[in-house]
Amino acid sequence: MLNLDVVVIVIIVANVLLSLKGLNDYSFLERYKFNIGGIRRGEQIRMLTSGFLHVDHMHLFFNMFTLYFFAPVVLNALGNVKFLVVYFCSLVVGNLFSLFFHKDEYHYSAVGASGAVSGIIFSAILFQPGMNLYLMLIPIPIPAYIFGIGYLLYSIYGMKSRAGNIGHDAHFGGAVGGYIVTLILAPYLFKENLLMIGLLAIPIIVLFIMQRLGKL
Repeated sequence: MLNLDVVVIVIIVANVLLSLKGLNDYSFLERYKFNIGGIRRGEQIRMLTSGFLHVDHMHLFFNMFTLYFFAPVVLNALGNVKFLVVYFCSLVVGNLFSLFFHKDEYHYSAVGASGAVSGIIFSAILFQPGMNLYLMLIPIPIPAYIFGIGYLLYSIYGMKSRAGNIGHDAHFGGAVGGYIVTLILAPYLFKENLLMIGLLAIPIIVLFIMQRLGKL
């Protein structure tokens, strides 16, 4: 079992308690979920609170389970305060991506910590790009940087095709947030892992080119 810092425990507990509240209180969920119409009416608090709500127990478990494994890498590299900066910046940037790509869809709604967790994943990949990840249905370990590139490319596909009931834009935005904020907080990575930084930047560049060309 990983030795988690108190900040991660607090984040997990907050997600569990608020998610359970939302699952048992529809009005609470409606009041604090990410919703384009609500945000454009001035309810910007949804940009933050939506990251502590989930659609079901499996959604909540998957996000917290992923955070449980990747958080120690970032904590060891950055410490508590900077970890929180990465987490919350990723959450907000993920929701900003959703707001940008769905700005005219007033009924568009979403919940989940996926944007924040994606940011922590990409922060961890920057610090340990060679660590091996094991995924279901794939019998061999995958280097973290390969997973990161594939994750972003799949998110672009999901954004373009609207594949599934998944907030691919928030996932991508959260990953971008974690990527950028980590490099700001740990600029020495440019000397240690410049090649990996460049490789992870490729899908981000592809996304912005596609958006400029109107392909999304």
